[in-house]
Amino acid sequence: MDSGGSSDMTLAFELAALQRVADPNAVFNNARQWTEYVGVVSEKPTYVVTNFTRKHRVRQDFFSGPRGVEESLENIKTQFETDRHVFVGITDEDEAVAEAAGWEFLHVEDAAEAAGWTLGEAEETAETDADERDDWP
Repeated sequence: MDSGGSSDMTLAFELAALQRVADPNAVFNNARQWTEYVGVVSEKPTYVVTNFTRKHRVRQDFFSGPRGVEESLENIKTQFETDRHVFVGITDEDEAVAEAAGWEFLHVEDAAEAAGWTLGEAEETAETDADERDDWP
């Protein structure tokens, strides 16, 4: 997904979009070659995002925490002042949130095609099964 221009970009993935790629770690490693910052935002609880990123060895520069996606994108935009802010998502709602927060939107299929990422099956995450939580002491 090399934009052909500046690498002065912040790239945010909606968790559901990141779950659609076959190898999230490889996607983040690739994106780091042409972005300044890359991370994950989601309406899901923080531990869901943390568990997913740990499982896939994804090192993110930011995450949404307890905020909603729109508030997270607005906050990230003020903290990471780059020329471009691009939000990768999967739904029309994701696109509307990106627009409301002043971000460019890219559908995960389009991002994958442009960057040469392989898509896989959407991965479900367990939200309430405490036995599967690896962030507990």
